[in-house]
Amino acid sequence: MRRDLLKIVGRILMIFYFAFVHALAIVLLAEHFGGAIKWVEPNTAAVDDPTETRPVATPLPVPSVLVPLTPEPENGQNLPAPPQQLMIPVAGIKREQLTDTFSDARSNGRTHDAIDIIAPAGTPVLAAADGQIVKFHDSGAGGITIYQLSSDKRYVFYYGHLQSRAENIQENDQVTKGTTIGYVGDTGNAGPGNYHLHFAIAAIDDPKNFWHGTYINPYPILTGQAILP
Repeated sequence: MRRDLLKIVGRILMIFYFAFVHALAIVLLAEHFGGAIKWVEPNTAAVDDPTETRPVATPLPVPSVLVPLTPEPENGQNLPAPPQQLMIPVAGIKREQLTDTFSDARSNGRTHDAIDIIAPAGTPVLAAADGQIVKFHDSGAGGITIYQLSSDKRYVFYYGHLQSRAENIQENDQVTKGTTIGYVGDTGNAGPGNYHLHFAIAAIDDPKNFWHGTYINPYPILTGQAILP
């Protein structure tokens, strides 16, 4: 019995001895290599957090239409208003579709003194500028017509060969540029099926006879090559 007890005590002492030796070896190794080993802190600043929400710069809106800047008055003087640019008086017609027929010959030695704007029957005829509807007139030559006075009362615009006038337009009405005043037709001496608008501009010589005046070629004005004098 005593012999067995001694064996157990001897084994316990051996275990403590080997544990002590191993611990001492670890301490010695740590002291020897400790100067060469350094702890490196992780660099989290350079790592993007995928859950982080960052503000995104909002781009400046791009205008759909660029508006020219109005120049500042010089020396406190008001600049004169620019002359009114006429619009093509037939809906959907572009500049390149116009033809200069102002000087074309007509019967009895006359010249055209207007341009013909070709368009399908019933196409809206538009007021070329702001102004007043001063007269409706029907004739064998011009057919159904409209006379419009410019807002400065210096010019008269003549719309001829209409299919009809717009129902809501009356004599003495003030209209704005682009208002539908009638519809393209072939009335008068246009010829059946020859649908077009006969458009003329005249500088008024006598306000009492506004239908008489000096004709001006509409073509360069409607195509942007010139302005009303």
